[in-house]
Amino acid sequence: MKSLCAAVLALSSIVGANLAAGSAFAQTPRSPQPTAPPPAAAPPASLIVLDWAPPALDVLSAQAAAKSSFTLDRTMLTAVAGLTGDMDDATRQAIAKLDGVSVHALRFADIGLADPAQIEAIREAYHQRGWKHMLTTTGGETPLQNATTDVWVVMEGTNLRGAVVLVQSPKSLTLATVKGNLSPVDLLHLRGHFGIPRFEGDGLASGK
Repeated sequence: MKSLCAAVLALSSIVGANLAAGSAFAQTPRSPQPTAPPPAAAPPASLIVLDWAPPALDVLSAQAAAKSSFTLDRTMLTAVAGLTGDMDDATRQAIAKLDGVSVHALRFADIGLADPAQIEAIREAYHQRGWKHMLTTTGGETPLQNATTDVWVVMEGTNLRGAVVLVQSPKSLTLATVKGNLSPVDLLHLRGHFGIPRFEGDGLASGK
């Protein structure tokens, strides 16, 4: 009988100890788990500013041997289009949907003079402002012609309300901002007009 009582007491002690440990564990506050920062919200179409450019562009401008910048509003675009007779109907229809175009073009005296960190800062600036990166293309027939092109867009439904084209070659940099109510195909028709660089756009046309 004594041995049975001793066994019951021992079992009770073990259960009590386990319950106490479980209670202490339940009361121990858990450290908060780190959460990933939310993605940047895309800027509203009304806030797409044609004459805004990332601050890094000013740094690169100081390194350039030649530079030019201009902004064309809807009235100017219509006037320029009226003076150009070699546009097809699709291009003219795309121009009619434009609200404006802004272009910054830099030329450097030699290869490697443009600070790569500043060029990367331009790319990061559009990412931070919520622009959607649509494509990157590279290519060129010669080393001097070899260029990297990036395209960012602001979407509203299935249309583009804004687009940025950045073309970086060994001795030049062109940054073009487009504002309007365009389809991706409209943007492709605008390549080569009003200072908007030409670029391979299969990924943009397919929505990839």
